[in-house]
Amino acid sequence: MPPSNLAQDLFQAYFDARKNKRNTHDQLAFEVDCEHNLFELLKELKERTYEISKSICFIVFSPVQREIFAGNFRDRIVHHLVFNYINPFFERIFIHDSYSCRMGKGTLCGIKRIDHFIRSCSRNYTKDCYILKLDIKGYFMAIDQNILYAKIEKTLLKFSAEINFDFEFIQWLLKKIIFHNPIKNCYVKGKESDWDGLPESKSLFCAEAQKGLPIGNLTSQLFGNIYLNDLDHFIKQKLHCRYYGRYVDDFVIVYERKEYLASIIPLIRKYLSKNLQLELHPLKIYLQHYSKGVSFLGSVIKPHRIYVRNRTKGNFYQKIQKWNDAFKAKNYKFSPGEWRQFLAMVNSYLGTLKHFRTYKLRKKMLLSDLSAYFWNFVYISNNYGKLTMKRQDLS
Repeated sequence: MPPSNLAQDLFQAYFDARKNKRNTHDQLAFEVDCEHNLFELLKELKERTYEISKSICFIVFSPVQREIFAGNFRDRIVHHLVFNYINPFFERIFIHDSYSCRMGKGTLCGIKRIDHFIRSCSRNYTKDCYILKLDIKGYFMAIDQNILYAKIEKTLLKFSAEINFDFEFIQWLLKKIIFHNPIKNCYVKGKESDWDGLPESKSLFCAEAQKGLPIGNLTSQLFGNIYLNDLDHFIKQKLHCRYYGRYVDDFVIVYERKEYLASIIPLIRKYLSKNLQLELHPLKIYLQHYSKGVSFLGSVIKPHRIYVRNRTKGNFYQKIQKWNDAFKAKNYKFSPGEWRQFLAMVNSYLGTLKHFRTYKLRKKMLLSDLSAYFWNFVYISNNYGKLTMKRQDLS
């Protein structure tokens, strides 16, 4: 039988899923008759007749070209349901320094921790140390679904005495999600040419049977951490790398001796191949003295300072120009939904940039690059760190 509190848990998953998704088309369609739709979903889960809906596949180009499969809103509710059940157990076995899809451990945390590693290993820049940065080739498309499921099941069984949900029910849902092939039931949005230049290793349409996870789902982010958790412990405990951090498949090791870092590359490559059927990206191996700096999570970390990457600056500038053109095309009139999207975009970039020494850059972007017509509706606050609407009824 499904868990006795499944209804309550499903409603909580619904509230979690709709955060920051309040105006998407399928979310609004779901909320037209929210209570009926939730109880219908609950009935399907209890009777195990639930099937994953058609997803939308498209390409994004910022910050890099990537294939996205956006799940239907009701499926995202189920993703949050599964996440809420199993994530607390995996949080207990993750290392401290894996930063993706974890509370309080986003990109900024990762940047600060790598900067801290370099300072500590170099004794505040007074001794030599070296930085090794590695990347996994086509990570999400290369994940073996059978290995992933076995890892999840094995870990949950270890905590079986503490589990307060129906384990068999969650097993069924996990299999449904992990082994689902979204390319068999998806709507492709955009032009065929959008896929031009995308390597086969980064597309589910080219993935081997029972390999790959769709980028865009909450569960895929969690599963990505779970899949590499054993690698994290291997590097920390077997290879004795104290200064190690990972964000998805992008990981950095800081060590006193360059020779040792070079010697562990084949060991990591062998571990990935043997245990996870993964491959190090041969063109993304970086090994340099700390004084050369390292690019990580949209930043360049150098002694005594951290810069924002030029790509981040360029992307922000392009977004501003796009919104300038859209504002002009609509005769300087936006709907409340468009104003929310605009503010979310600008404030997201400002929120990232303000963590770096970018006061002059933020000031230039807002005062010189953003169309002057916007100042009839918004004002700058928080020391060029935020835009706010003058009239709340517009937002």
